[in-house]
Amino acid sequence: MSLKGKTLFITGASRGIGLAIGLRAARDGANVAIAAKTAEPHPKLPGTIFTAAEEIEKAGGKALPLTVDVRDEEAVKEAVARTVETFGGLDIVVNNASAISLTRTLQTEMKRFDLMHQVNTRGTFMVSKYAIPHLEKAENPHILMLSPPLDMKEKWFAPHLAYSLAKYGMSLCVLGLAGELREKGIAVNALWPRTTIATSAVRNLLGGEEIVQASRTPEILADAAHAVFLKPSRTFSGHFLIDDTFLKGEGVTDFEKYRVDPAKPLMPDFFVPDGA
Repeated sequence: MSLKGKTLFITGASRGIGLAIGLRAARDGANVAIAAKTAEPHPKLPGTIFTAAEEIEKAGGKALPLTVDVRDEEAVKEAVARTVETFGGLDIVVNNASAISLTRTLQTEMKRFDLMHQVNTRGTFMVSKYAIPHLEKAENPHILMLSPPLDMKEKWFAPHLAYSLAKYGMSLCVLGLAGELREKGIAVNALWPRTTIATSAVRNLLGGEEIVQASRTPEILADAAHAVFLKPSRTFSGHFLIDDTFLKGEGVTDFEKYRVDPAKPLMPDFFVPDGA
């Protein structure tokens, strides 16, 4: 079971979770289109689409770096078309790009509200929309959102309503597209971490190095995503998966390898349903 020769289109793949998913696929010999905004080095964030492409190639895959703002319809259309033209098709789409601002309603500027909805919900919808005609031709097509289970509890919305709406919008795309695309044999699923993940966003926005040390590495999501992509698309769709629960079901028993610092208690992530 391998992704050798499969083509993945991953948004936000210049660093963090998106890059980790690309690298895991590359180790199988997959083709990875890196669709992200960062073409020039950022002062606070590691990685560009070009450094990510180098890592993908070194890992054993083929890379296509693409400068894409998922808010830009023409850029998305062109990027998907270039991916298909370069690699001869499209098998897997990962909607990973996301904007975050954990502010209460009165502290949320409308331009920040708009950004989160344009990137998270609209971007996910639009990338999926333009990928569908190509995924229809694939042997085992998958769309995966990095978005939470639809656990409609007040506690997930009250502290940061704008962000929660935008992330749940991604999950509503899973719910709708899974049903819409079932007859076409295209799987649509969501994947979400039980704990915080050691990414630049966590370091810069959620509490710095202390939270990073209490997190798991992006590789747990990369391994979970890889397992999802190997599932038969006609029978495995519409699932809202928590990373470690899903991996346990796939026979994984060692979760210590994913911890940044095994001595630190893990920090739970947002949106994980009680008892999940």
